[in-house]
Amino acid sequence: MRDVVAGLVLTTVLLPAGMGYAAAAGLPPITGLYATIVPLVAYALFGPSPLLVLGPDSGLAALIAAAVIAPAAGDPERAVALASLLALLSGAICVGAGCLRAGLVTSLLSKPVRVGYLHGIALTVLVTQLPKLLGFTVDATSLTDGITALVRGVIDHRTHPLAIAIGGGCLAVILGLRALSPRMPGILVAILLATAVVAILDLGGSLAIVGAVPSGVPFPSLPATDLAAVRDLFVPAVGIALVSFADTSILSRTFAGRRRQRIDPDRELIGLGLANVASSLFRGFPISASASRTPVAESAGAKTQVTSLVGALALAAILITAPRLLHDLPTTALAAVVITAAIGMFDLHAFRVFFRVRRSDFFLAMTAFLAVGVLGVIPGIAVAVAVSILDFMRRAWHPHHAILGRAEGIKGYHDITRYPAAKQIPGLVMFRWDAPLFFANAEVFRTRILDVVAAATPRPLWIVIAAEPITDVDSTAADVIQELDKELEALGVELAFAEMKDPVKDRLRRYELTTQIGDDRFFPTIGVAVKAFLAKAQVTWVDWEDAERSGDR
Repeated sequence: MRDVVAGLVLTTVLLPAGMGYAAAAGLPPITGLYATIVPLVAYALFGPSPLLVLGPDSGLAALIAAAVIAPAAGDPERAVALASLLALLSGAICVGAGCLRAGLVTSLLSKPVRVGYLHGIALTVLVTQLPKLLGFTVDATSLTDGITALVRGVIDHRTHPLAIAIGGGCLAVILGLRALSPRMPGILVAILLATAVVAILDLGGSLAIVGAVPSGVPFPSLPATDLAAVRDLFVPAVGIALVSFADTSILSRTFAGRRRQRIDPDRELIGLGLANVASSLFRGFPISASASRTPVAESAGAKTQVTSLVGALALAAILITAPRLLHDLPTTALAAVVITAAIGMFDLHAFRVFFRVRRSDFFLAMTAFLAVGVLGVIPGIAVAVAVSILDFMRRAWHPHHAILGRAEGIKGYHDITRYPAAKQIPGLVMFRWDAPLFFANAEVFRTRILDVVAAATPRPLWIVIAAEPITDVDSTAADVIQELDKELEALGVELAFAEMKDPVKDRLRRYELTTQIGDDRFFPTIGVAVKAFLAKAQVTWVDWEDAERSGDR
C-alpha cells in the first residue's frame, strides 16, 4: 500500500518534469510523458534497483537539443523521430556494453570532470530556457549562442510581460516552497496555479500554451529515419549513453548503499539500455535516472518498483481520460520547472573543495566546464572524457615514489621526505614506486632509480624496490627492468625486490627476469631484505625485530 501511495505522490512530479524537459530538448511537451511512462515500466521489469526512478532528465535535455534541433530544421515530427532514434542508439549501446560486462565505463568520467561538465550543462540549460520564461523563443543549443540570443531578444524588446509574470510567479512558488516547505509539491502547485490562471482568464490566445495533446499512448513503432541520421547521431548517442549511465550508476549505488544492498553495474547498464529502447519505440527520447524524482519516491515511502509502475499507470490514465487538463498549461511555466532543475544542479561547494584540497582537480573541473560552455554540449562531453583519461595517464606517468628509512619510534620503514630524521642503512637504498609499471612510466622508473644511485654518497651496494604497490609489469617495463639491472650491475649495485605480489612475480618469471636478477633477490618482506643485505655487507645495524628482542625501541 505504501508503494501505491508513493506512486501517486511521484506522479505529481513526473508530469510537469517530463513535459518541461521535453520542451527544454526542443521537442513537443507531450513526448516527455511518453518518455516517462514506458521507461518506468521497462526499468521496473528489467532494472536491478528496487527504488530508482527513470525518466527525462535536465542534464540530458541540452545534449538531446544539441543533437536534434539543427537537423530537424524546425520540423517537430522530424525532431521527434531523431530524438527517438537517439534513444534507440544510446539504449543499444548501453545494452551492448552491459552484455560485454563494461559496467565500469563510468570510470572514464572522474568526479571533478563530471562536476565540471554538469555545471556547464546546467548553465547551458539555464541560459537557453530563460527566453521561454521571458516570453520568446530561440533556437540556441549552446551556452554562447544562448547568451547571444537572450541578450538580442531583450534588446529587441521581444519579452512578454504576461509570460514573465506567470513564469516568474511559477519560479517563485517552486523555489519558495522548496525553501519553506520541502515536502510540499512545489512544482505541481506552480503548474496547477499557472494552468488555472490561463484557463480562467482565457489567456491562451496571447500566451504560448501546450495546446491540444493526443489522447492515450502511441502504438510502438521504430523511429522513421535513415542511415545518414544513424551516422550523424551515433557520436551524440555514445555521449548520452556515457552520461546517462554515469548518473544512473552513481544514483543507484547511493540509494542501494542506504539500504545495504549491492547493485550489479552490468545489470544496471542493461536495464537503462532497455528503458531507452522502450522509450524510442513510443516516440520518446533518451532518459536517465532522476536525482530529483527518486528522492521524492523514497521520502513518500517507496520500497519497490511498484511505485514506478503506479506512477506510469497514473500518467497513462491522465492521457487516456483527461488530456484536456494539459491544454492550457503555459510553456513559460514549463521553462520555470526546467530552470529550477538547472539551478539545483549547481554545486559551487564542490569547486571550493577541489580548489582547497587538490588544485589539479579544480583545473579538471574548470576545463570540463569551459569545454561544455565554449565548444558546446556534445564536444564538451568528448573533451571531458579525454581530460579524464589524460589525467589518469599523467598520474600513472609520474606516480609518487619514495626513499625509505627508519624513523625513531615508528615501526617499519617510511618515506624520508615525510620523516626527515629517518635513518638509512649504510650501503642500502630502499625505493618505493607507488604505481603499476607499464610502457608510459617504465623509463621514468628507470631514470628515478639511476638518479637515486647517482645522488647517493657513497654509492650504495644494493637498491631494494619496495614493490607492494606495483600491481602489474607489462612487457615494455620488463625490458626496462632488464636493462636497468645490467646498468646497475655495471655500477656495482645489486637490484632486489621486496614484498612483490605473487601474480606480479609470476609475470616476471615468465619474462625470465627472476633468472637474470636471481630468485634470491626477491624477498617476501622488507625486513627479510634488510637482514640479507646486513649479512652480506657486514654493516652494523639494529633492525626492528632485533630492537624488539633487546627492548631497545
